[in-house]
Amino acid sequence: MDETTEDRVLDGQVRLRQPARGYRAGLDAALLAAACDVGPGARVIEAGCGAGGALLAAARRRPDARFTGVERDPRALALARENIALNGLQDRVEAVAGDVALRFSGLGLPPFDAAMANPPFFDDPDALRGPAAERRGAWMADDGLEAWIGFLTKAVREGGTITLIHRADRLADILGLLAAKAGSVQVRPVLPFADQPAKRVLVRAIKTGKAPLRLLPPLILHDREGGKHTPETEAILRGATALDWN
Repeated sequence: MDETTEDRVLDGQVRLRQPARGYRAGLDAALLAAACDVGPGARVIEAGCGAGGALLAAARRRPDARFTGVERDPRALALARENIALNGLQDRVEAVAGDVALRFSGLGLPPFDAAMANPPFFDDPDALRGPAAERRGAWMADDGLEAWIGFLTKAVREGGTITLIHRADRLADILGLLAAKAGSVQVRPVLPFADQPAKRVLVRAIKTGKAPLRLLPPLILHDREGGKHTPETEAILRGATALDWN
């Protein structure tokens, strides 16, 4: 195993061992976990769980739900399983080998109540200077965003929810890909500052949902008064509140 660090996330509620170099769970994973709004008894799947940053934070936030992470990279999968045990969550959290490029049915699992993902931000190798080899899998979607959204929609039952965080400039693509199987879409822009454009979007949809699209008030990460985060963002990161879809 490559060198790792052990970090504390969700205000210390989750211990997370992750690579010292390469992809490390950060703000996007924390927001994705906060956006998981399932009820008691729900089964949740995360596509591309990595070392388990979002998976474990969501599990801590929703103690009455069960979680399954899917990961294709053997090193990340091993870390995810190690972190599940480290946090004592083996009774309701698991990580399995799988690839979004393959059929969900190949996992041999029944459909879930909810699916979530933080897909790689790029699927065009010419869109950015090539990332370091240890980060490529987290940044480059080899089979495109279409494969990720296709996997998520197959993974949930009718009426199940699909939640993802992605680049704001891919919102049109996300909506177009969801339209074939899902509706009742809600979009929450994520702004670095109140006076700057959104860099991220959180998107939630319901499989076979029919309600009109709703554009919710933005989440503003930072203020100009010297604080690291706005009070709302700080409360979300500490686990004091969830990310509201109402």
